[in-house]
Amino acid sequence: MKIASKSYSKKPDYSQLSQAELVSLLLQKDASLAQRDADIKQRDAYIERLEEIIRLQKVQRFAAKSEKQPFQITLFDEAELESAIDDLIDEIPEDSLSQELAQTKKTRQRQRGFSTSLNRIRREISLSDDDKAGATKTFFTKVKEELEFIPAQLNVIEIWQEKAVFESPTGEHVIAAKRPTHPLGKCIATTSLLAYIITSKYTDGLPLYRLDGMLARLGHEIGRNNMANWIIRLNDVFKPLINLMREQQNLGRYIQADETRIQVLKETGKTAQSDKWMWVTRGGPPDKPSVLFDYDPTRAGHVPTRLLEGFSGVLQVDGYSGYGKVCRELDITRIGCWDHARRKFVEAARGVTSQKGKSNKAKPSKADVGIGKIRKLYAIESKIEGLSESEKYTVRQELALPVLQDFKAWLETNHPKVPKDSLIFKAIQYTLNQWESLISYCDHGFVHISNALAENAIRPFAVGRRNWLFADSSSGANASATCYSLIETAKANGLEPSSYIHYLLDHIADADTLEKIEALLPWNMPKAS
Repeated sequence: MKIASKSYSKKPDYSQLSQAELVSLLLQKDASLAQRDADIKQRDAYIERLEEIIRLQKVQRFAAKSEKQPFQITLFDEAELESAIDDLIDEIPEDSLSQELAQTKKTRQRQRGFSTSLNRIRREISLSDDDKAGATKTFFTKVKEELEFIPAQLNVIEIWQEKAVFESPTGEHVIAAKRPTHPLGKCIATTSLLAYIITSKYTDGLPLYRLDGMLARLGHEIGRNNMANWIIRLNDVFKPLINLMREQQNLGRYIQADETRIQVLKETGKTAQSDKWMWVTRGGPPDKPSVLFDYDPTRAGHVPTRLLEGFSGVLQVDGYSGYGKVCRELDITRIGCWDHARRKFVEAARGVTSQKGKSNKAKPSKADVGIGKIRKLYAIESKIEGLSESEKYTVRQELALPVLQDFKAWLETNHPKVPKDSLIFKAIQYTLNQWESLISYCDHGFVHISNALAENAIRPFAVGRRNWLFADSSSGANASATCYSLIETAKANGLEPSSYIHYLLDHIADADTLEKIEALLPWNMPKAS
């Protein structure tokens, strides 16, 4: 077998090159090395961005959902800030301040014992006759309170209608007792069962198939198709009430809005996998708050224009550009949400690898510093929660605006220093892009620093969505929007949702005038005696 001879690469001979040629060759090699270094640097930066995204996704999937960060206490002097707020509050006349703060303190007091609204049953443990023989007197003392649960049960209500027969020259004449009206007409479910189904699905997040199994264990299988059909039919029954709530909400001066995805399997012109949207608005006069859900297959700007028709106050939303159309067309004042800005800094902080120095203490990242500066704003809001509108405006002008000016200077300084496309870059850029709308809350004493109330209202929907996953049709999505609207509006007005839904179902079939429908609005409910 013939062995191939080894080939050796010949080194280039530079001895014959002139000085100019050598200089040119060196320059070419320097340029090649510089390009390679640049490529390596770009590659390392790209890898770092990917690692940052992977770390964030791992945290979002497996870690706790809390936005608390390890440096959130140490990044600013909270005691000094609270002292400044106290000094400013001291300048406010006490006759207008004490009542607000006293009411706030009262509502925050810890509840002890069981609620007074619960039914109480006295059970006596008595001595035997032999034990009491010869005693001068006996008495009872309460030694303990226990909470009892009475399991649900299904009953069959037999409706017997009395009829009277009258004799007349023309024959017999029959009069029947008036039957109570039912919101669905012919339906085997009582209003109490309908209220239980609605509350279980839209307050407790139970899918109908699971609810059907629970009812079957109680003695009768209803079928989830029947329950879904009842809910869809009730959408038309509740619609006049929802329309009144929408009109009342748009008469207010302040609305918070948000939107979230929903999967609807059967939607004309859309695939089952495409995104559809559930919109939520929270607002109305302070004594008549409402939370309204609305399903729409698109996220286009014409949707908020439709929902906010007639509104001319302050709209608080995130940075989604779709709200720009309605603000321009209806001359609405738009303000931003600091929760969304803060969340981007939290994501950036979670995507950063913790670096430890010689002291074995982690060094705060730029994202941590940004979170600390935002927390100053929230600390101010927490302190002035119980103040009046004018007092909140004064404190924000005196204390919040300087904090905001300092934060903007920090953002502008660090914006060119951080790598583009990094999470911290996106957080800083988002905040700067939204700056004018983000600081606008300081111009109004009646608004909040974020649209957290709208997000809190949409949270039960998000929880339910994880359980029932999708809606089969647009009719089901619209019915779900109506049920969520009634339940969340009831909660916003301090009503127990199941009791309110039951009351509606008992009375809405007889509400044949505008006055009767208005009487069913949550803020018009009769006070419990």
